[in-house]
This record gives sequence, structure tokens and C-alpha cells, in this order.
Amino acid sequence: MMNVTLRQLRVFQAVAQQRNFSRAGDAIGLTQPAISRAIRELEGQLGLQLLNRTTREVEPTEAGRSLAGKLDRLLDELELALLDVQGMASVRRGKVRVASSPTLSANLMPACIARCTALHPEIQLVLLDRVQQDVLGSVRAGEVDFGVVIDPSEPEDLHCETILREPFCLVCRNDHPLAQRKSVTWRALDGQQLVLLDHASGSRRLIDKALVDQQAKVDVVQELGHPTTVFRMVEAGIGITVLPALALSAPELQGRALSVCRLTPRVERRIMLVHRKHRALAPMVEVVWRLVAEVAGEVPAGA
Repeated sequence: MMNVTLRQLRVFQAVAQQRNFSRAGDAIGLTQPAISRAIRELEGQLGLQLLNRTTREVEPTEAGRSLAGKLDRLLDELELALLDVQGMASVRRGKVRVASSPTLSANLMPACIARCTALHPEIQLVLLDRVQQDVLGSVRAGEVDFGVVIDPSEPEDLHCETILREPFCLVCRNDHPLAQRKSVTWRALDGQQLVLLDHASGSRRLIDKALVDQQAKVDVVQELGHPTTVFRMVEAGIGITVLPALALSAPELQGRALSVCRLTPRVERRIMLVHRKHRALAPMVEVVWRLVAEVAGEVPAGA
């Protein structure tokens, strides 16, 4: 197998252009002995004589002329390719694909996308809005650079970083007996009819566990896919609900006759960034990863 180096090709290119070892050495900053050695090594690897040497000048052989004719374009393309790869570490531009579950897509990621556009206009943050299991599947399959999820219990094949902890809250109509309180115990939900997010939500597992741990036996009358639908059901008097604080943004509740209060003892969900283990993030992806963590860190603790 040939072991031709880029240095040898650059030396040959310079000699073919200058037709002289000394002038070629001056052009690329090498001594004449170094030039001669590089040409001998290249000819040895190819098994061909590339140059006819005289006392006055150097003349490429037929094989040398053939190689020289192709070399300029090939070396230029190689240099451009190497500069492009090198640019990944400094010139951060391109698309970063991020998947997140619906409540996070609606209530966290818009601010992340806006900040990325403002601070890093050369980076396009492309959001894939998917249910939690599909987010994790996309990360594992390499379809996205990373995911934003709700406490996946730190699976062994993923690297997880917690960026936000937020509590669960009770939402009910203003005329409900549990309304207008600063806090309500989980135990007080015993016997109540609940409208909850379905099991595609990363929060549902945590809510079910909290109800069991606090010995609150509830009647789940509706299981839905989006907080907006849950709000409408609660507003219609079908039941009360438990939702994470991030889902209770002002636009969602504005104009609704709904009451929000803290649930005690405090039960939190963890918002995490996840990517495949043992896969280093590209510098551009690392920028977006840190940006999402920064925006999440600005969310007020405990709604």
C-alpha cells in the first residue's frame, strides 16, 4: 500500500512549477536537501521517476506531467475540505437538530430558539416536537443532535444533564372546594376526579408515583395529550388536574376561571438534556446545548 504524504505532494507541486529545487525550497520554506529527500521518497512510493534532473533545471517526466496536471485541483479541493472540517471548531455555522417533548417545546424551546437566533445567527436551531419516547428514540438513532426530556431515569446508554427542577401544581376551577389556597396536600386529592396528561408524557409516571406515595386514590376520568386540552376539560368542570409549573404559563391561563396552587410535599420533575454516551458533541452543538441549559436556568424556581 502506498504511503504518500501531503508534504511530498506539496514538494513535488512546487518543484514542477519552479523547475528548480532551490527555487521550490524558497517557495515553500524547505532546504534543498529536504526537497530532494521528499521527491526521492515520493518516487519510491509510486515506483516511478517523476523528474528528469539536469545541472540547470528539473523537467517532469511523462508520469510527472500527468501527476502535476491533476495535482493543483486535487490539493486545492483537499485544502478546502480540511479548512471546512477545521472550521467546525471555530466557525460555528449550520443546523443543530433538537427534539423535545410537547410541554417543553411550547414553554421552554421558543426562548431558546430566539436567543440562539440573536446570539448565534450562523446557527439554525431546528426543533422536532415529539412525545417523550420518540424524543429518546430519535437521540438513540442519531436523528437529532440531542434531546430535551423529562427525567428519563438516566438510561445507561444516554448521557443526561439536569438543567431545571420544577414542582407539580394543582389546577382547578375557581369554584372548586380546593381553589383559592396557597397550597394543597397531595393527600387532599384522595377521591377527586382528575384529568391528566396521558402516559406519552414524561410527567405522567412522576404524577402517578406521587399519588401512590401520598396515598391519594383518585379517579382519572380523562387522559389527554396536551395541557391546553387539559385546561379546557378542567374549565368545563370535568375534573381537576396536576401539571408541572412550566406548563402553567400566563398565556395558557389568561382569561380562564382557573386557580393554581402548590402541592405539598413538594414533588419535582427534572428537565434534562440527553445525548448518546461516548459521542462527543460537535462544537456547534455544544454551543446550543449550553444555551438551552442557560435559558432553563433563568426559569423562576418553583412556580
